[in-house]
Amino acid sequence: MNLSGQPLCPPAARRVLVRVRCVWRAPVAKDLGEVSREGTDWMARLTREFEAGPSDVWQVLTESDRFALWLAPGTIEPAVGGSVALAFEGSGTVINSRVTAFERERCLAFSWSDAGEPERPVRLWIEPSGSGSRLEVSLGLPGNEDMAKHCAGWEAHLAMLEAVLVGAPIDFPFELFMQARQSYKALV
Repeated sequence: MNLSGQPLCPPAARRVLVRVRCVWRAPVAKDLGEVSREGTDWMARLTREFEAGPSDVWQVLTESDRFALWLAPGTIEPAVGGSVALAFEGSGTVINSRVTAFERERCLAFSWSDAGEPERPVRLWIEPSGSGSRLEVSLGLPGNEDMAKHCAGWEAHLAMLEAVLVGAPIDFPFELFMQARQSYKALV
C-alpha cells in the first residue's frame, strides 16, 4: 500500500505476480503447452489469454523498446524478409534471422536461430478474444535439441510479456523456468 492506502500495483499486475509465483508450484498438464513430434522434429504450441487488445499486444511484440522488456534487446524489421536481431544478455544467446511471415497486428514469424544454425521456427499469432486477445506461440525445434528447455524459456518470457501488458514488468522468472522445464521433461 502507498501512503494514501492504495495498492502499489494495479489488480491485473497483482494477478500476474501471483501467477508467476504460484502456477508452477504444482503444474499439471493442462497448464502446459502442447508438445508433439512431426517426423523427427519437435513442435509445440503455447497459448495465452490477455486482457489487452490485439493492438496493444502487437506493440509489445514488435516495438523494440517494448519487446526488450519481456524478451531481449534488439530489432525486428516489420516485413517479410526483414531482419530479426536479438541478444539475450544473461544467456549469451543471439538470434539473427529473417521474418518469414508478417501480418500487422496478427502474425509474426521468424527462426529462433543465428547464422549457420538449424531452423527453429517461431510463429506468434494474435486474435481477438472477448474484450482482450489470445496469443498462440508455435515453436519448431530439431529433434536432437532440448524441447523442455525451449518451452520453459517461452513460458518464462510469456509471464514477462503478461507483466509488461499490465504495466508491471518483471525480471526473468528463473524459478518458473526451472519448474516448467521439469514439467515439460515429463511430457517429452
